[in-house]
Amino acid sequence: MARLAAGVVLVTAYDPEDGPQGAYVGMTATAFVSVSLDPPLVLLSVRTGSRMEEVLARRPLWAANLLAEHQRQVAGRFAMKGRLSDRLLFQELPHERGDVAEAPLVDGALAQLECRTEERVPAGDHTLLVARVLTAHVRGSGTDGPLTYFQGRYRPLG
Repeated sequence: MARLAAGVVLVTAYDPEDGPQGAYVGMTATAFVSVSLDPPLVLLSVRTGSRMEEVLARRPLWAANLLAEHQRQVAGRFAMKGRLSDRLLFQELPHERGDVAEAPLVDGALAQLECRTEERVPAGDHTLLVARVLTAHVRGSGTDGPLTYFQGRYRPLG
Protein backbone atom coordinates (compact mmCIF):
# COMPACT_ATOMS: atom_id res chain seq x y z
CA MET A 1 0.00 0.00 0.00
CA ALA A 2 3.05 2.27 0.25
CA ARG A 3 2.85 2.44 -3.56
CA LEU A 4 -0.54 4.16 -3.43
CA ALA A 5 -0.24 7.93 -3.12
CA ALA A 6 -2.72 9.50 -0.72
CA GLY A 7 -3.77 13.00 0.20
CA VAL A 8 -2.93 14.14 3.73
CA VAL A 9 -5.51 15.58 6.10
CA LEU A 10 -5.32 16.87 9.64
CA VAL A 11 -8.37 15.55 11.47
CA THR A 12 -9.34 17.74 14.42
CA ALA A 13 -11.96 17.63 17.12
CA TYR A 14 -12.99 19.42 20.28
CA ASP A 15 -13.13 17.28 23.41
CA PRO A 16 -15.35 19.06 25.96
CA GLU A 17 -14.46 16.47 28.62
CA ASP A 18 -10.73 17.26 28.61
CA GLY A 19 -10.23 19.71 31.46
CA PRO A 20 -12.46 22.52 32.65
CA GLN A 21 -12.49 24.28 29.25
CA GLY A 22 -12.14 21.22 27.03
CA ALA A 23 -9.30 20.75 24.55
CA TYR A 24 -8.57 20.22 20.90
CA VAL A 25 -7.22 16.92 19.58
CA GLY A 26 -5.62 16.28 16.21
CA MET A 27 -4.41 13.42 14.05
CA THR A 28 -2.72 13.22 10.66
CA ALA A 29 -4.54 10.83 8.32
CA THR A 30 -4.08 9.51 4.81
CA ALA A 31 -7.03 7.10 4.89
CA PHE A 32 -9.65 9.72 4.05
CA VAL A 33 -11.84 9.63 0.93
CA SER A 34 -14.99 11.03 -0.59
CA VAL A 35 -17.85 8.49 -0.53
CA SER A 36 -20.88 10.31 -1.93
CA LEU A 37 -21.84 13.69 -3.37
CA ASP A 38 -25.57 13.39 -2.59
CA PRO A 39 -25.62 13.39 0.34
CA PRO A 40 -22.05 14.61 0.85
CA LEU A 41 -20.29 11.79 2.73
CA VAL A 42 -16.65 11.06 3.52
CA LEU A 43 -14.86 8.07 5.05
CA LEU A 44 -12.12 8.27 7.67
CA SER A 45 -10.13 5.37 9.10
CA VAL A 46 -8.81 5.77 12.67
CA ARG A 47 -6.78 3.32 14.74
CA THR A 48 -9.03 1.58 17.25
CA GLY A 49 -8.05 2.52 20.79
CA SER A 50 -6.29 5.74 19.75
CA ARG A 51 -7.02 9.02 21.48
CA MET A 52 -8.83 10.30 18.37
CA GLU A 53 -10.98 7.17 18.08
CA GLU A 54 -11.92 7.46 21.74
CA VAL A 55 -12.91 11.13 21.37
CA LEU A 56 -14.87 10.51 18.16
CA ALA A 57 -16.74 7.63 19.81
CA ARG A 58 -18.13 10.15 22.32
CA ARG A 59 -18.36 13.19 20.05
CA PRO A 60 -19.55 12.74 16.47
CA LEU A 61 -18.51 16.24 15.29
CA TRP A 62 -15.05 16.77 13.80
CA ALA A 63 -13.17 18.52 11.02
CA ALA A 64 -10.90 17.45 8.17
CA ASN A 65 -8.30 19.97 7.02
CA LEU A 66 -6.99 19.04 3.56
CA LEU A 67 -3.35 20.02 3.85
CA ALA A 68 -1.37 21.96 1.25
CA GLU A 69 2.13 20.94 0.17
CA HIS A 70 3.69 23.65 2.34
CA GLN A 71 2.13 22.09 5.47
CA ARG A 72 4.45 19.07 5.67
CA GLN A 73 5.64 20.15 9.12
CA VAL A 74 2.05 20.31 10.42
CA ALA A 75 1.37 16.78 9.16
CA GLY A 76 4.59 15.49 10.69
CA ARG A 77 3.96 17.00 14.11
CA PHE A 78 0.50 15.48 14.45
CA ALA A 79 1.70 12.08 13.18
CA MET A 80 4.59 11.68 15.65
CA LYS A 81 4.38 9.00 18.32
CA GLY A 82 5.20 10.36 21.76
CA ARG A 83 4.64 13.91 20.51
CA LEU A 84 4.03 17.00 22.56
CA SER A 85 0.54 17.42 23.88
CA ASP A 86 -2.10 18.44 21.36
CA ARG A 87 -2.75 21.48 23.54
CA LEU A 88 0.78 22.76 22.85
CA LEU A 89 0.66 21.87 19.16
CA PHE A 90 -2.55 23.84 18.64
CA GLN A 91 -1.09 26.86 20.47
CA GLU A 92 1.57 27.06 17.74
CA LEU A 93 -0.80 26.36 14.84
CA PRO A 94 -2.81 29.24 13.35
CA HIS A 95 -6.45 28.17 13.20
CA GLU A 96 -10.00 29.24 13.88
CA ARG A 97 -12.74 27.34 15.67
CA GLY A 98 -15.39 25.88 13.39
CA ASP A 99 -18.94 27.12 13.91
CA VAL A 100 -20.54 23.67 13.67
CA ALA A 101 -18.04 21.09 14.94
CA GLU A 102 -16.16 23.52 17.21
CA ALA A 103 -13.00 21.80 15.91
CA PRO A 104 -9.91 23.67 14.68
CA LEU A 105 -9.95 24.77 11.04
CA VAL A 106 -6.30 25.18 10.10
CA ASP A 107 -5.06 28.31 8.32
CA GLY A 108 -3.45 27.55 4.96
CA ALA A 109 -5.30 24.28 4.36
CA LEU A 110 -6.62 23.78 0.83
CA ALA A 111 -10.07 23.02 2.20
CA GLN A 112 -11.76 22.56 5.55
CA LEU A 113 -14.70 20.22 6.11
CA GLU A 114 -16.83 20.05 9.24
CA CYS A 115 -18.33 16.58 9.57
CA ARG A 116 -20.72 14.51 11.68
CA THR A 117 -20.16 10.76 12.02
CA GLU A 118 -23.21 8.80 10.88
CA GLU A 119 -21.82 5.27 10.97
CA ARG A 120 -18.94 3.45 12.70
CA VAL A 121 -17.66 0.21 11.22
CA PRO A 122 -15.05 -1.97 12.99
CA ALA A 123 -12.39 -3.04 10.46
CA GLY A 124 -9.41 -4.98 11.81
CA ASP A 125 -7.28 -2.72 13.99
CA HIS A 126 -9.10 0.39 12.73
CA THR A 127 -12.58 1.88 12.89
CA LEU A 128 -14.11 3.34 9.74
CA LEU A 129 -16.19 6.48 10.21
CA VAL A 130 -18.73 7.39 7.54
CA ALA A 131 -19.53 11.05 8.06
CA ARG A 132 -21.80 13.67 6.55
CA VAL A 133 -20.10 16.88 5.44
CA LEU A 134 -21.92 19.74 7.19
CA THR A 135 -19.82 22.66 5.95
CA ALA A 136 -17.06 22.97 3.36
CA HIS A 137 -14.68 25.89 2.89
CA VAL A 138 -12.20 26.13 0.03
CA ARG A 139 -9.21 28.25 0.93
CA GLY A 140 -5.96 29.37 -0.63
CA SER A 141 -5.09 30.92 -3.94
CA GLY A 142 -5.86 27.89 -6.07
CA THR A 143 -2.17 27.59 -7.00
CA ASP A 144 -1.16 25.56 -3.94
CA GLY A 145 -0.87 21.82 -4.50
CA PRO A 146 -1.99 19.13 -2.07
CA LEU A 147 0.33 17.42 0.37
CA THR A 148 0.59 13.73 -0.53
CA TYR A 149 2.05 10.69 1.19
CA PHE A 150 3.89 8.13 -0.94
CA GLN A 151 6.37 5.37 -0.02
CA GLY A 152 6.57 6.49 3.60
CA ARG A 153 7.25 10.18 2.92
CA TYR A 154 5.32 13.41 2.53
CA ARG A 155 5.70 14.73 -1.00
CA PRO A 156 4.37 17.53 -3.17
CA LEU A 157 2.25 16.49 -6.13
CA GLY A 158 4.32 16.43 -9.32
